Amino acid sequence: MIIAIDFDGTLVEHKYPEIGKEIPFAFETLRRLQQDKHRLILWTVREGRLLDEAITFCRERGIEFYAINRDYPEEEKGANRHYSRKLKADLFIDDRNLGGLPDWGTIYEMVTQKLSYEDLMRKYEEESYHDIPKKKGFFAALFGRKKV
Repeated sequence: MIIAIDFDGTLVEHKYPEIGKEIPFAFETLRRLQQDKHRLILWTVREGRLLDEAITFCRERGIEFYAINRDYPEEEKGANRHYSRKLKADLFIDDRNLGGLPDWGTIYEMVTQKLSYEDLMRKYEEESYHDIPKKKGFFAALFGRKKV
């Protein structure tokens, strides 16, 4: 998949224009996604020096993006009459998602198992349902065998 990832508030705590602390497991998850052959695009409002700082920050943590703020590395604004700031990605990971940013373990599970948010919630509900001890009916409680 082509996955577009925001920087501030998603990979690091939101301290723009400064770079905040790493969000737990963000970079570990990105490295794993790259090992799984997904193409990662950095999709951020940062430009100029602030963008360079974010790219360096990611590079120091082992992440080289396929492209930055564009669909592919060679894409140039003036060279293509179909150029658009809107990315053609399969998935966007951003702290401003409806419902907020899930933890990075959940994000990895959703990507690798191709789960929608709804699928994931249904899966968690089913798992928690099976963990709830079943109550005995009235007669089973009344006449059931007692444990000795």
